[in-house]
Amino acid sequence: MPWRRRRNRVSALEGGREEEAPPEAAAVPSALLTSPQQTEAAAERILLRGIFEIRRDSCDVVLSERALRWRPIQPQRPAGDSKYDLLCKEEFIELKDIFSVKLKRRWSVKQQRSGTLLGITLFICLKKEQNKLKNSTLDLINLSEDHCDIWFRQFKKILAGFPNRPKSLKILLNPQSHKKEATQIYYEKVEPLLKLAGIKTDVTIMEYEGHALSLLKECELQGFDGVVCVGGDGSASEVAHALLLRAQKNAGMETDRILIPVRAQLPLGLIPAGSTNVLAHSLHGVPHVITATLHIIMGHVQLVDVCTFSTAGKLLRFGFSAMFGFGGRTLALAEKYRWMAPNQRRDFAVVKALTKLKAEDCEISFLPFNSSDDVQERRAQGSPKSDCNDQWQMIQGQFLNVSIMAIPCLCSVAPRGLAPNTRLNNGSMALIIARNTSRPEFIKHLKRYASVKNQFNFPFVETYTVEEVKVHPRNNTGGYNPEEEEDETASENCFPWNVDGDLMEVASEVHIRLHPRLISLYGGSMEEINDSKVTTTILEKTLLNRGLHFSSMILDVLLKERLDFV
Repeated sequence: MPWRRRRNRVSALEGGREEEAPPEAAAVPSALLTSPQQTEAAAERILLRGIFEIRRDSCDVVLSERALRWRPIQPQRPAGDSKYDLLCKEEFIELKDIFSVKLKRRWSVKQQRSGTLLGITLFICLKKEQNKLKNSTLDLINLSEDHCDIWFRQFKKILAGFPNRPKSLKILLNPQSHKKEATQIYYEKVEPLLKLAGIKTDVTIMEYEGHALSLLKECELQGFDGVVCVGGDGSASEVAHALLLRAQKNAGMETDRILIPVRAQLPLGLIPAGSTNVLAHSLHGVPHVITATLHIIMGHVQLVDVCTFSTAGKLLRFGFSAMFGFGGRTLALAEKYRWMAPNQRRDFAVVKALTKLKAEDCEISFLPFNSSDDVQERRAQGSPKSDCNDQWQMIQGQFLNVSIMAIPCLCSVAPRGLAPNTRLNNGSMALIIARNTSRPEFIKHLKRYASVKNQFNFPFVETYTVEEVKVHPRNNTGGYNPEEEEDETASENCFPWNVDGDLMEVASEVHIRLHPRLISLYGGSMEEINDSKVTTTILEKTLLNRGLHFSSMILDVLLKERLDFV
């Protein structure tokens, strides 16, 4: 673009140190900056006004309390000239979308200390399609040192006035996530943007499972504004669990038995660097690294519901979603084949779990969600739900899979979400039950997750909106059959659970209780995503462009041939 000419010779500087814009930075599209509301602009208090060159046009630039506006300065022409009115159309950017400002200078070999001042560069967060964010730049060209200094100081003062934006972050990085790309993702995409925004970071490499839990249990977090996890769902869930456990400990609560947990003290940021990235995808609407990073930089925070998983009154862990039955057994199988590539491991585990498909004999009790005003007030006061006179319901029988989800659980294999009617913070969970049926019918149900059809439109699938769930297996052998040569999905007397992508083995009843808005996560509002209907065309394009985590062809073969191999 014309106004970004000679970019290879121009840098953005502050305090004499060169700061290069990240390679993703792009020019601000004019179409996104055009303001239709001129009367509202006139009511704002003007802070500064001056002349800058923007895209090779001399512009009258006005900095108000909420926005930066500019209009090209043109020679006087007859009134009513439509072409002139179009050229002089006002453009703007909102100040809340600016995340950094630098002095723009041109350097030459002969210049030792400071280059030639060109003006000011603004770094801006812009919305793209499909919930993505991108970082862009806007250059305000003016060769006057005094003029630029006044504007630069005013911009810095404005940026310092956003209280939710973090200034220091604790980074937890899992180098083993997915294809071991987390380190490269952080240092090539995330860190340059954090530095550009002036955010201080302290990076810790997660060396083993449970490292984040032991680290956050003892380390000093007083100087940080938030914690960021770079990794997959397992890492993110572990960090969230550690932050919540620390909050209970700091509140003087017994961490083994928690009835009403307190909220986590620091917000958590999720940089998707895993294989599924369900948490980040559900939070942002897209598993996009730059989008997740910009949400953190801009200080976009929203409260999210969290579940507690306990057995015999003892807390097992905090989490966002869980699967029992087929989902748990598939993960247990995949964990035994860690030497395989992630996609191959998941494909193999799904196929093997399907060929050994078996139903669990269990009893499921649940407390239906009540959205009445008195219940909402009771929740706000922190009253335990089970202490109230609510009516529990119970079902029992043979179940192939049981899912309990407090978030939509979006992922590439289920672009509509594993629980599409669930929200991040509506105070309820989705209970999805697949009763015992034939393998071909169950495979049809699985394939529906990756299609535009309703995955719950089967006679053996039941869905409930609940506040609490108790899953009680009625056989105590963990599905173990001594007549089989090998049972790889569970230890004897234990049942495998998939909790946020982590394997949890439990021998007895598991009690899942929802706690509304228990943790703050860096992320944008998901109301548009959750409330809008996904059109067939958009969904088909999504399915075409994204690789599934288990092969659709394999499911087709199993469905067509009805294979019964081991």
